[in-house]
Amino acid sequence: MKKILIFLSNPTDSSQLHLGKEHNEIDDALKQSKKRDEFQVVSKLAVRVKDLRRTLLELEDNERAIVHFSGHGAGSDGLILEDDSGKTKLVSSDALAILFKQFQQQVECVILNACYSEQQAEVIHQHIDCVIGMNKAIGDVAAINFATAFYEALGAGKNYEKCFEFARTSLNLEGISESQTPKIWYRPRRNNSDIQETKTAENTDNLSSPPVSQTMTFSGGTVTGLVGQAERDLNQSSNKF
Repeated sequence: MKKILIFLSNPTDSSQLHLGKEHNEIDDALKQSKKRDEFQVVSKLAVRVKDLRRTLLELEDNERAIVHFSGHGAGSDGLILEDDSGKTKLVSSDALAILFKQFQQQVECVILNACYSEQQAEVIHQHIDCVIGMNKAIGDVAAINFATAFYEALGAGKNYEKCFEFARTSLNLEGISESQTPKIWYRPRRNNSDIQETKTAENTDNLSSPPVSQTMTFSGGTVTGLVGQAERDLNQSSNKF
């Protein structure tokens, strides 16, 4: 079973977002999907730094997880979490990258559903195979629709790249002009079974044909897509991540 860790952060000194609605839409999309039994949702509200690190530490070595952050982004200043009093706590891109480096075997995908989170996404992608961030502000309506469609596709068994494209398409279908805001950093994950299969094929070839001097280079391709994004609010909106 794959865990989906949802972190929601909306400090009292920031503009208020409809994070509860986003959480409920994600939960409903997964519960109604054909692969609903393959996912476990773990939610953390008013997330602080300690909540983030402790939740990641609870992952077992053999578990696989998706991290979904929803809230405010501050561009080059980092992501906005909360301190113990519910006020803004900035976390830098470098600090996030160092944290996720320690969980790169468990965490398969990170979604930063927050305004101006492109820089954090790019840095985290050094260690995580799939990361989604926003290249500018995104409205509540767009953010909620994007997240809902992403998890609809995930629950249907699609890979992360296809989930991303499906979510972007959903914005166009809804007439939301923000489909160029989300951006994906993606490389297919090669696991131990893939590597073993390759070695087995090589050994078989060696037995059936004369030795040949050959150099082979394997690489996982990186795919970058653009998705639209706008101000996050219910009207296309005044509230921003």
